Amino acid sequence: MTTILVTGATGFIGRSVCGVLRGQRYRVRAAVRTRGTAIDLADEEVVVGELGPQTRWDAALDGIDAVIHLAARAHVLRDDSPSPEAEYLRVNREGAEALAEKAAARGVRRLVFVSTIGVLGDGRERAYSETDVPDPASPYGRSKLAAELALARIAKASTLELVIVRPSLVYGPGAPGNFRKLLDWAHRGWPLPLGGTRNARSLIYVENLAQFLAVCVTHPAAAGETFVISDPDNRSTAQLIRGLATTMNRRSRLFTVPPKLVEVAARALGMRKTYDRLFGSLIVDARKARERLGWSPPIAMDEGLATTAAWYLAAGHR
Repeated sequence: MTTILVTGATGFIGRSVCGVLRGQRYRVRAAVRTRGTAIDLADEEVVVGELGPQTRWDAALDGIDAVIHLAARAHVLRDDSPSPEAEYLRVNREGAEALAEKAAARGVRRLVFVSTIGVLGDGRERAYSETDVPDPASPYGRSKLAAELALARIAKASTLELVIVRPSLVYGPGAPGNFRKLLDWAHRGWPLPLGGTRNARSLIYVENLAQFLAVCVTHPAAAGETFVISDPDNRSTAQLIRGLATTMNRRSRLFTVPPKLVEVAARALGMRKTYDRLFGSLIVDARKARERLGWSPPIAMDEGLATTAAWYLAAGHR
């Protein structure tokens, strides 16, 4: 039986990945920081401690056929590190590099590295694809790009097959970060000046991403490739909030203000990045994944959004 090591197994994406892999009859080993945290997720767990250049990977990699590397430093809202950029690099680049070096030395066949669409930029009107030159605008994006480059060097010098996956914003039950904010806004029905948004955002449902990563573990055409990935539909910020509100039987109170006025106000309040996320576009062209690997997302966006909203309500947000 093929045994796959999943790092970040207890996280938002990792839980879905473990479920999909076990459903496909893979044996799943979870790399965890503390014992007993992945008992319900994987067939076995191995304690590796904190992610970084000194992580203990030997026991975790024993008998492993492939690795899906999800663990990373992300969603740090109040960063009290003396050097956030250095800390992102230590965890995301040096941690991934140490894992890849050990995996290559132990003869692991394939490493699927989950990066981010942010290595290409923070958004634009034209869709991102695999042919774009990376232009990360955040410490997180820069650390992920640095990791990609380090892993590519290791793969080139060994028999390790590397697959790089750059997802768009991931949503689904348990979603953290920006998507959780959209759920909060839709549920609370706050008056927001977002009615005039005409942007387009690509997203990917967490189980769709998990299914794609499972394909990348074994598909011969995935070896040595980089993929950007998203659901096929794009939505504006207003469409997302209104759709989520309707699903939760809430009334959305979005009103229209000229975007330029909102931008001026956002600049004055030091919220330019928030404005860019809400009014800007970030579109992904995932044709390569469909054409090269024959992949298509099994769950439609409307179904994924409805499932996410139902989870939000069941979690006590009523």
